[in-house]
Amino acid sequence: MSSRRRTIATGSLLTASFSAVMILSFSAGADDPGPMSDKGGKAVDEAPAGVKLTTSLPEKISVDNGSQKTAITATVKNGGTKDSGAIRLLVVGFDGLSVKSVKGCSEIAEKDLPEGSNSGFACAIDGLAAGKSTSYAVDATFDLKKEGKICLPVQDADGKKTFWQQGPVPFGANNPSPNAPATPLLLGTDNSPVTPGGDKPGDSGDASGDKSGGKELPRTGPAEQMLPLGAAGAALISAGVAGLWWTQRREGRSES
Repeated sequence: MSSRRRTIATGSLLTASFSAVMILSFSAGADDPGPMSDKGGKAVDEAPAGVKLTTSLPEKISVDNGSQKTAITATVKNGGTKDSGAIRLLVVGFDGLSVKSVKGCSEIAEKDLPEGSNSGFACAIDGLAAGKSTSYAVDATFDLKKEGKICLPVQDADGKKTFWQQGPVPFGANNPSPNAPATPLLLGTDNSPVTPGGDKPGDSGDASGDKSGGKELPRTGPAEQMLPLGAAGAALISAGVAGLWWTQRREGRSES
């Protein structure tokens, strides 16, 4: 095999491999929570002088329609000029949204849950320096047949004062898609429950049989982004290997 052809074939393989790495690396970034928002939040009790506590949630989450699982990032920030001192963040679920775990936090006993809630966790924070924030990974489930809300109160260490509270704020979609792999839900939107067949209660559809009830939201769940891109990466690697093999066979025949 000539050195020129060997160089071209090897270059093709390396290009395919590099492209696949780039694609898979892009897919890995799908876990990023995206834009965050303090929608539904307000100050309650007066915080210590120089302390300004707020929280934020993702503007959009994605619910797996099979398992009902979803992941939420809860962030608390001190936008003031002094350390917050010991505080705690509560992550509480209502209605169709149930909080299953919050990494690094303790589950709230049922008898101590806020009124109307179904689940919750308490995250103890020794102190949050001025201008700093900390985030928590929240695992939850969402029953798309119901409305669902989440609440993030920020309290002093013993829970006697609530300096800030976001919510209960809803996640939802005007037109959920129960037959799709995943359904995107928007912060601050009341969920419109649907029947298992995909129809909204009382929606008879139009003459063409379309029962979507409106424009469907784009499906942008992490799983849907990773599978096509991963397949494309594998195809590129296969193409590079096939090119190298074909060149070797052709060179072998010409030499014989």
